[in-house]
Amino acid sequence: MTRYIDIAVNLIGSKLEHQIETVLHEAHAAAVEKQIIVGSNLEESAEVATCCKQYPNTLFGTAGVHPHYASQWSDQSSEKLLSLLSHDSIVAVGECGLDFNRNFSTPDQQLKAFESQLEIAVQTQMPIYMHCRDAHNEFIQLVKQYRPQLSNAVLHCFTGSRSELEDCLELDLFIGITGWVCDERRGQTLAECIKYIPNDRLMLETDSPYLLPRNLKPKPKSGTNYPKYLPHIADTVANLRQQSKEFLAKQCFDNTMDFFGLE
Repeated sequence: MTRYIDIAVNLIGSKLEHQIETVLHEAHAAAVEKQIIVGSNLEESAEVATCCKQYPNTLFGTAGVHPHYASQWSDQSSEKLLSLLSHDSIVAVGECGLDFNRNFSTPDQQLKAFESQLEIAVQTQMPIYMHCRDAHNEFIQLVKQYRPQLSNAVLHCFTGSRSELEDCLELDLFIGITGWVCDERRGQTLAECIKYIPNDRLMLETDSPYLLPRNLKPKPKSGTNYPKYLPHIADTVANLRQQSKEFLAKQCFDNTMDFFGLE
């Protein structure tokens, strides 16, 4: 039986929050058995932990501060984050990293918050769940300092080039692939290098409600992405990698279970 885990669902703080039951029901119907829901700041991460408790063995969460919210990082943030990470349903530190595209927080604020969370991931030996946009060199330079001490690390929503992929693989990062690869306009670079991701370093995600796969047919009128579309992303990835859908789905499922320590 084909089974899936979506490693990036923005369930809290998005339009999905008000339709959780429907989202979960439709995901299960599509064989998406488990979802990793993302915490973008400390307040949202606390809500993520509460939500996951209501759906045990189906929802698991991350707790951290996204680079957009890095300006909120303070001397008290580490202690608050460590408390959130003690929840059984929280399985990774993050989403954290660098985003020099919009710079909602300054680069210096982002670097400080990211490095603090890398230190916490080392301290707790929990996996770290990372974001990088338009900041590849700075991201690699910082992660390289901590990678030998980290238990596990994933770069979610990878959209980069072959050379950027090689940099990530040199650091033994897992790579999360979204419906970006289904976009014939801007996903071509990713589509061309996706075959170079080792089988044991690949995970799948929707990043819903964002990044609706453009090649879905019929195209949903709402423009909203859902975890139920993960099998479509998997099919696209399998075709690009010239692998069977069944092999790819099982490999990604097993990778994700191992990475997050799920039972």
